[in-house]
Amino acid sequence: MDESFSNLQTSHLLGSVPAVISDEDKKSTNVHIASVNEGPSANMQIFPPHQGNNSKGYQTLESPTEGPEQQPSNNWKGYFNVYSYAQYFNVDTDVVLNRLMSSLYPTSGDFFSKIDANPDLYGLVWICTTLVFVLSSLGNCATYLVKKRTNSEAPWVFDVNYINLAASLIYGYAIIVPVAFYFSLRYMGSRADLLRFWCLWGYSLFVFVPTTLPLLIPVEFLRWVIILLAGGGSSCFVALNLRSYLEASNDLTVVLAVAFGLQMVLSIFIKVWFFP
Repeated sequence: MDESFSNLQTSHLLGSVPAVISDEDKKSTNVHIASVNEGPSANMQIFPPHQGNNSKGYQTLESPTEGPEQQPSNNWKGYFNVYSYAQYFNVDTDVVLNRLMSSLYPTSGDFFSKIDANPDLYGLVWICTTLVFVLSSLGNCATYLVKKRTNSEAPWVFDVNYINLAASLIYGYAIIVPVAFYFSLRYMGSRADLLRFWCLWGYSLFVFVPTTLPLLIPVEFLRWVIILLAGGGSSCFVALNLRSYLEASNDLTVVLAVAFGLQMVLSIFIKVWFFP
C-alpha cells in the first residue's frame, strides 16, 4: 500500500516536495521552456473589432488606431477653437457675485488677489451684453420722456442705432483698452497680464448697469451727479487696483491717470449720447 502511494505524481500540488528529476529529464524540460520563451509573442486583441469598409478585423494594442491625430493643445490653431476658452467661463455664481460686489467698493484695491486663482471672461461678456441692452433700451426711453415733456404731440420713433452704438462702444472699450494697457506696460518693462486686465475692466463696467435706471429722472442736474459718481467709482476701482498690481514696478502715475481719465470719459459719453 505504501508503494502505491509513493508512485503518485505530487509535484504539481501546492506545498508538496518536488520530485527528483534526472539529468536527461531536466535537459528536455529546459529545452521545452526555451522553445516556449523564444516563440512568437502573443498580441492582445481589442474587442469588438472595427466595423466598416476599411475594417481590418481585430486590432492589437501595439498597432495604432486609424483616424486623425489629435492636435496638441499648444498649437496655434487652438486660438480658433471655442473649447480652448471654456476654462475662462468655468466660474460659480457665488464667485461672480463676490467679484461684482468688489467692483462696487472701489477703494479696497484687492480685486487682483480675488481673481488670481481663476480670472474669468464670463463677467466681461455678461456685463457688457447687459450694459448694451440697458443703454439701448433706457436710452430710447429717456429720449421718449424728453420729447413728450417738450412736445407731447410730436411723434416718437425707436432708434435702433442705439443698439449698434452701445455694442460698438462697450465691447470696443472693454476689449481694446486692456489690450492697449497690456502692450504699453510690457513696453515699459512692467508686468502685465492680458486676461486679468480684461477681467478688471469688464467688472469695472458693472456699476453703470444699475446707474442707468435713475438716469431716467428728467432732472438734468441730478443726472450729472449720478453719472459722475458712477464714473468716479469705476475710475477709482480701475486705478487703485492697477496701483496695487504694479506697486513693485517703476513710477506709473501717468498710466494710472490715463486709466482714471478713460473711465471718466466713458461715463460722460454715456450721459451725453444716451441720456441727453
